[in-house]
Amino acid sequence: MPGWKSFESQPHHDDADRLREALAAADAVVVGAGAGLSASAGFGYAGERFDRYFHDFAEKYHFRDMYSGGFYPYDTLEEHWAYWSRYIYINRYMDAPKPVYRKLYDLVKNKDYFVLTTNVDHCFQKAGFEKHRLFYTQGDYGLFQCSRPCHKETYDNEPVIREMVKAQGFVTAADGTLTLPDGIVPGMTVPAELIPRCPVCGEPMSMNLRADDTFVEDEGWRAAAERYARFLRGHREGKVLFLELAVGFNTPGIIKYPFWRMTEENPKAVYACINYGETACPGEIEKQSICIDGDIGEVLKRL
Repeated sequence: MPGWKSFESQPHHDDADRLREALAAADAVVVGAGAGLSASAGFGYAGERFDRYFHDFAEKYHFRDMYSGGFYPYDTLEEHWAYWSRYIYINRYMDAPKPVYRKLYDLVKNKDYFVLTTNVDHCFQKAGFEKHRLFYTQGDYGLFQCSRPCHKETYDNEPVIREMVKAQGFVTAADGTLTLPDGIVPGMTVPAELIPRCPVCGEPMSMNLRADDTFVEDEGWRAAAERYARFLRGHREGKVLFLELAVGFNTPGIIKYPFWRMTEENPKAVYACINYGETACPGEIEKQSICIDGDIGEVLKRL
């Protein structure tokens, strides 16, 4: 990409007004969402939330956030899946504490929209976004795949995940959150019979998350990719708002760089970026861009 131009570090009210106007004028909205969107909704991977559900693992292994625990080389699959079942449950089957996704849905629900996201927590669908308008390009916490992989299928994991957390002593409250009865110390292993194994080759299952070349792009993934490509083709020359939310520079080639390129190629397009501390765009599309540095939840309230 060409050289890029940084924008001011504090949002201005006229930026929100410009974004509101761009949204109203757009024939189509392409939402590109990164991890900060879920963080704004309350899905933090460190701090109080980590301490509440993983204090036993933290004391034993001395990591301080969920990501580190997810990459730890546990000695047994029983312990590996004890950790991962908690991780999956609270980040996939519990609702986000704050209504950020719902506020975003209310903004775009009456538009012709499509969502491209690297998030894997299913928050978009739970907020009401239509499934056929979503492309989870990096996978889904709710799916297993063969770890080899010997075939390109994925499997829903909710029933066995619920069994795993139950086997560790957790109880599911009425609102879906996990709790521990008084006096109960959570187990740090799951029974061997709950370890998920591939129904074809018998090898252990793994998460359907893009971490290396074993990631399975199943039929649903490929269909979503084609729907996204078809949506872009259909709006190539129209008034498109490319709305980028909390996308950093870890994997800019998935959302950020393509949004910049498509904006430059379409003089009717608008690129909007909402991020906390990483708002930028190339100088070539500055006149077509709206960049707001701030918490997404707070910015959406202003919209």
